[in-house]
Amino acid sequence: MAAQQEDGEKGMTQPTSSLLDLFNLIQKKAPEYVDLLTSTDDAAFEQAFDALLEHAVHGLESSSKDFAPLDENGLTSVLALALAVPGLDIHREANSNGHVDLTIEFTYCYPLRKKLGEAKIYDGPEWHLKGLNQLLSRYTTGREGRGLLIAYVKKANIEGLIQKVRDKMDEDLPEQQQEATADHPSKWRFLSRHLHSCGAILEVGHVGCNLHLPNQ
Repeated sequence: MAAQQEDGEKGMTQPTSSLLDLFNLIQKKAPEYVDLLTSTDDAAFEQAFDALLEHAVHGLESSSKDFAPLDENGLTSVLALALAVPGLDIHREANSNGHVDLTIEFTYCYPLRKKLGEAKIYDGPEWHLKGLNQLLSRYTTGREGRGLLIAYVKKANIEGLIQKVRDKMDEDLPEQQQEATADHPSKWRFLSRHLHSCGAILEVGHVGCNLHLPNQ
């Protein structure tokens, strides 16, 4: 009886052990995914998503010879595929008062976390600001989290070009920008805050992706 009870106890504890092993394996292989699943507030979610986005952008940059010839839609489709993980729904050209380039929804949480993103092939600060206007004035309802504006930079000197965008924004304060743009830990990225028509202050993450091909 004691042996049977011991075997029974082992049988009861085995599933828990297996689940823990599975969780530890996922955490080791895909820590960003675990951080997304376990995020308890918007700040934790944005931090986890930033790490996932960083890997996706690096993937585009490291294969720039293959991806640089693509147009804006092609590049954004590749980026969407790179961001796709279980539980994170990525939609291309979904309707949100118009066809927004990226709609990102994290479905396994309450309240629902949703992000909208616009993408542009860089063609000067004014072109970037056009994307910002589309994102904030047309597509964003105010219910979403931090917006996303991606600049695919095929020209040389991405460092200087992204700084030009920041300088222009800090001078003009477009879309009811509330203060100077803020640094982001990642390279060629920065943040801005804007007063939206819904009455809330909304944050936008600006992301530069370096697709310049040397000697071309």
